[in-house]
Amino acid sequence: MKKNKIIFYVATGLLTLLMLYSVSMYFFKHDDVSQMFINFGYPAYIIYPYAVAKLLGLFAIWNPKFNIIKEWAYAGFFFAFILAFFAHYMIGDGEQMGALIALILLIISYIFNKKAQN
Repeated sequence: MKKNKIIFYVATGLLTLLMLYSVSMYFFKHDDVSQMFINFGYPAYIIYPYAVAKLLGLFAIWNPKFNIIKEWAYAGFFFAFILAFFAHYMIGDGEQMGALIALILLIISYIFNKKAQN
């Protein structure tokens, strides 16, 4: 059981660092991120709400009392990372590895969260 918790904390911690980096880019490099979103075909006005949603998702994943919301957060991140991977792949900017790494960390976090709860 202790091994499962350690793996959960490591994977979730790395995922959190990646998401906090992403959110910081949304807030502090808004012009660059805005251009990237426009290249993807997304409206730039979703950048700030998306950043807040990422922060709320991280809060839900780390909070042990929010089991149902935690499931929704995992699902939301899953779809966001899949869409980010294909968005980067389709425009050919070579940045899809970040989304793939995030997806792998998310899956590990989810699996070991379930194992640690049992």
